[in-house]
Amino acid sequence: MMSLVNKKIGIVGAGIMGRLLAWQLVNQGHKVTLFDKDPIESGDAAAYTAAGMLTPYSEIESAELLIYQMGKESLKLWPEIIESFDCDVGFHQKGSLIVSHINDKPDLIRFDQQLNFKLGSKLLDNVDERTGKIGQAELAELEPELTVNFSSATYLAEEAWLCTHRVMRTLAGLLLEKEVRWIADTKIDDLGANFVIEKSAVSAKATQHEFDWVIDSRGLGAKKDLSDLRGVRGELLLVQAPDVKINRLVRLMHPRYKLYVVPKYNDDLYLIGATQIESDDDGPITVRSTLELLSAAYSLHSGFAEARVLESKTNCRPALFDNLPRIETQLEKQGGLIRVNGLYRHGFLLAPSLAQQVCGLINKTSENEIVYPGLIKSFEKAKIKQAVL
Repeated sequence: MMSLVNKKIGIVGAGIMGRLLAWQLVNQGHKVTLFDKDPIESGDAAAYTAAGMLTPYSEIESAELLIYQMGKESLKLWPEIIESFDCDVGFHQKGSLIVSHINDKPDLIRFDQQLNFKLGSKLLDNVDERTGKIGQAELAELEPELTVNFSSATYLAEEAWLCTHRVMRTLAGLLLEKEVRWIADTKIDDLGANFVIEKSAVSAKATQHEFDWVIDSRGLGAKKDLSDLRGVRGELLLVQAPDVKINRLVRLMHPRYKLYVVPKYNDDLYLIGATQIESDDDGPITVRSTLELLSAAYSLHSGFAEARVLESKTNCRPALFDNLPRIETQLEKQGGLIRVNGLYRHGFLLAPSLAQQVCGLINKTSENEIVYPGLIKSFEKAKIKQAVL
């Protein structure tokens, strides 16, 4: 049951996590203030360089089962959230295709084995019956141009993607319409609990702002407060390829990396990415990464040979020691500090589910609705004051 008392809430960090939390909370009647070091309309948040893939099945091979569970939940929540936006944010749920060249077939076989093994678990249900291996005839119905280089694929029918820039821009506009106070271009000096007045506080520009709850969703900006937080570099290319007609998200298996191609559905644009580098370097894309991405894209579809490279994007995603998200709580009598971090490369995939958990804490939702047992170990190792997930 939700608390009947509306709260005064400060959210520090206006990436996808912060904006989605603000949207959920303000719609529940809470008074929200957003703090961010960047301008409202732009910035260097990881959300601005994400591909926007909502692909819980594709993560099964390399991620913990928890990522699938939370991602599957978010995949159900996103259409409801987007409906509340009442505008087009480039959401497409046409499924994704996993393919491999002959020499890399063992990697695809291994992926299929992991998929079948984990989807066979009693923990996983309601799986779309079209998920699984398809032959050349079925592939030709879905993506005929891929049959030039591939005779089969693994089809994950429920997966989706969205336009990250449209989502960020839409959320900003809607939050301002809801009269959310947005303190932008502001460095946060400190945040935490003021135990004297039993309030939480955010200090910015020598001014202390007091709240019932403070939510820290700064990503790598919270590095000094989370000792095991690190940056994982990601690199993307935006290309214009009029000779390519692909309508679904496609992943190409490879021993060293897994290329993904995301159609943008306007002006023959595609996002190409794959690199995942253990580094907090956010400098320009390297020659090596560029060559690998473009060579892999060309091997997927020869039409990429004449594509125009319009933009390269790099950023560092916030990751914790186990590559799982974490919600830490420091709860006082009527409120406290909540930290949400470690979304890694799953920001848009996990944000709705994580936002739901945080809202449950603030609204006093029953414990059964906000617990993910798979995260309890992470909280114990972090030695936080109180673990909720």
